Amino acid sequence: MTPDDASREELLSLRVEHTEGYAVVVARGEIDLATVGGFRLVLSELMVDGHVHVVVDLADVPFIDSSALGALVAAHRRARGLGGSLAVAGIQAPVARILELTGLDRVLAAYPTARDAVTR
Repeated sequence: MTPDDASREELLSLRVEHTEGYAVVVARGEIDLATVGGFRLVLSELMVDGHVHVVVDLADVPFIDSSALGALVAAHRRARGLGGSLAVAGIQAPVARILELTGLDRVLAAYPTARDAVTR
């Protein structure tokens, strides 16, 4: 890992909270090719550990790229295959636009806040 890679990784922080049977992944920063590895790993580990109902809180994520979309789709498919669900919450306008352009707004359940997703 180069110093530039390390500084890019610091641009994304991920925290997992557990509430009412859901694992809520709270992301802060950009999810792109340079940072998606950690994002993908957190989602995968949650499901391996049996947390198949997952909410990804994107309220503090101003940008995602195609690698982030791929990670969300893969996690969505895996959760569904395990009898669970994956939802996104708190989407900012630029991220919402990317989801609309790719048609993922029709695939991923989206909620105004993570709390709304958990209490659906």
